[in-house]
Amino acid sequence: MRNDEWRVFTTYHSSFITQEDWSVNVPLPPEEQARADVYRLLAVLLADPPGQEPIALLRGITAGEGPLAAVWEALRAAAEQTDPDALEAEYHTLFIGLGRGELVPYGSWYRTRYLMEKPLAELRADLKRLGFARRAGVREPEDHAAALCEVMGMMIAESGLSFAESKIFFETHVGSWMGDFFEDLERAESAHFYQAVGRLGGRFIAIEQAYYAMPA
Repeated sequence: MRNDEWRVFTTYHSSFITQEDWSVNVPLPPEEQARADVYRLLAVLLADPPGQEPIALLRGITAGEGPLAAVWEALRAAAEQTDPDALEAEYHTLFIGLGRGELVPYGSWYRTRYLMEKPLAELRADLKRLGFARRAGVREPEDHAAALCEVMGMMIAESGLSFAESKIFFETHVGSWMGDFFEDLERAESAHFYQAVGRLGGRFIAIEQAYYAMPA
């Protein structure tokens, strides 16, 4: 997928997180911008069911080459076969449901099988230390998969944090569970469009784990 295509999705992001005013905006190497933009795209798709304009953009994906080419093509094909009404119903069944959706997209749940547990408290402490905070009016806790993807995108593109700092955050709060979440999403009985999202997320998190395993 071309970098200029996926960056468009940041326009549609309903933000969970804010940053202190020390954030930086400097040109990034293309590969770093691409990482940030994939995180932002995942955040968009996990925060809410996408509407007509994001679906149209997904339908225009050019998969290109590289390790994610097949999953980009699968996401494009999935977008061709859905519409906003179907996505709203699918999203509700997967993540909201009557009392609970088929999946529970929170880090505390995946790490302890309980909500609002110690991993969330530790995450909040780390976010505060790094200058991130939940945006006013947002009800979802910070360990929602969409919020953490948003944080990673901001961390790469805007915060100026070092590789070592972002590695610790990733390994503690993202890599420790999100691969399992995306695997569950890909296999979920109710997932149709979101099966492709799970496939993209799972492959991308695996690449990120390999990236952070490299020496600094």
